[in-house]
Amino acid sequence: MYETTDFKKGLWIEYRDQPWTIVEFQHVNPGKGSAFVRTKLKHLETAQVLDVTFKAGVDRVGVPDVEAKTAQFLYKNADEYTFMDSATFDQFVIKEQELGNNVYFIIAGSNVKVMFYRGKPVTCEVDNFIELKVAEAQPNIKGDTSSGSGKPITLETGLTITAPFHISKGDTVKIDTRTSTYIEKVNVNKVK
Repeated sequence: MYETTDFKKGLWIEYRDQPWTIVEFQHVNPGKGSAFVRTKLKHLETAQVLDVTFKAGVDRVGVPDVEAKTAQFLYKNADEYTFMDSATFDQFVIKEQELGNNVYFIIAGSNVKVMFYRGKPVTCEVDNFIELKVAEAQPNIKGDTSSGSGKPITLETGLTITAPFHISKGDTVKIDTRTSTYIEKVNVNKVK
C-alpha cells in the first residue's frame, strides 16, 4: 500500500480497483483542519483524467499489478499499433486511444516501454526527448527572423509544433515529448 507521503509524479497506483498514474499532486496544509493531498490522476487504460483529494497520512492506495517491458514498435494498422516484446519476440496490439499523445512520438523500429496491467498491454511510455524529421514547413520569408515567435512545422508522425524560422522540410529536430515542444535542430552529419 502507498501512503500519501509516497506520492510523486508518474507513480502508478491502484485507486478504486483500477490502475492510475499520478500526473500532478500538491500537499496542502491549511491553517484550520487536516492536511490533504490534491492529485490529478490519469487512468492507465482509458486515459481519463480525474481530480482526487486524499487525507494526508490517513488515506492509502494500492500498488497495481503493473509491469513494464521494452518493446519495439512494428507498424500501425487502422487504429491499432503492433509491438514486439524485445525479450520474447511476442507480438501484441494496443489501440490508438490507449496510447494518447504518445502516438506522435512512436516511429517504426523505435523502442518504447510498454505497460502491462494484469498481463494485458495497456499503454506505453516514450523517452523524454526524441528526434523526428520535419515533413512540412512553411518557406522562410525574409524579415521573419526578427519576430522570434517561430512558424508551424509538421513532423513525420503528424504532430504540428512551433519551431524557429530556419527549420525547413527534411530537417531533423529534437522534441520534448512531455510538452510537445521544439528543443533544437539536430545535425545528422555529426560524428558519434
